[in-house]
Amino acid sequence: MSSHERNAFFRQRRAVLAGLAGALVLPQVAAAFDVPDEPRLAKHDYAKVRHQFRTKLLQKGPAPDKYEPLSAPADADKIFYRSGYGELELAAWVSKYKRERAAKPAVLFLHGGNAMGIGHWQLMKPYMDAGYVVMMPSLRGENGQMGNFSGFYDEVDDVLAATERLAHLPGVDPGRLFIAGHSIGGTLTMLTAMSTQKFRAAAPISGNPDAFRFFKRYPQDIRFDDSNAHEFEVRSALCYAQSFKCPVRVVHGTEEAHFNDRADLLSRRARAAGIHIETETVAGNHTSALPAEIEQSIRFFHGVAA
Repeated sequence: MSSHERNAFFRQRRAVLAGLAGALVLPQVAAAFDVPDEPRLAKHDYAKVRHQFRTKLLQKGPAPDKYEPLSAPADADKIFYRSGYGELELAAWVSKYKRERAAKPAVLFLHGGNAMGIGHWQLMKPYMDAGYVVMMPSLRGENGQMGNFSGFYDEVDDVLAATERLAHLPGVDPGRLFIAGHSIGGTLTMLTAMSTQKFRAAAPISGNPDAFRFFKRYPQDIRFDDSNAHEFEVRSALCYAQSFKCPVRVVHGTEEAHFNDRADLLSRRARAAGIHIETETVAGNHTSALPAEIEQSIRFFHGVAA
């Protein structure tokens, strides 16, 4: 994938939000909520909160991004997994691999944006070259699939369900599962790493840990009751920074300075609870830094598993 193709692909998210949102069937939502300077730190475990809280969706419908058919790439197989209470059958791509005597480690990678495409998958080659089985799940409401888009909440259920599917693939070592994701996938990586103990390590890339800030910038993505601050908190890793259940490496590009203070606050809160968390920046912007960030995630995973 050339740098021109990669940049063109990742510009799709900005183009959709800036120029195509008006074409959506769903109405726009006014960003009338307050963005706290420092979101509160919740004392409850995020996984337990998820068992009790149900998001209230005021608008129900598909994910907001344009999408392409979910035909499997040449070096991947298309499989399905069930989420929700089993009523959602969702597609995922899994790298082609040979079963060997020793089970293989695996990476669950969460794509950026709100639709999965071939461009996302083409970035997965370094993981495969490093010996990992790679699974990239599509989520509810994406790419014409079943389910209602909720924005960083019910989608975590899908990621957890995809985790179970990955753990039970033939030849995969369930004791060496890792999770990574970019942009929206980076945010979901954080929230998932707070929801389960199944991962050895997590590498969120350019994920926003503050839902208040994210939805202030992208109010058209709001489907939930934005008069309830708790709806934002359950979508904010910052509020549950002490709930991480595996080592974490948080990284973003040097040209994404808007992440600096939130990444610092996230790490300070997590370290106060004794969590292994690393933060780093990589030269570049939201898209150009991604290849180097993926390479760094591989080194992090190797180090944790050594």
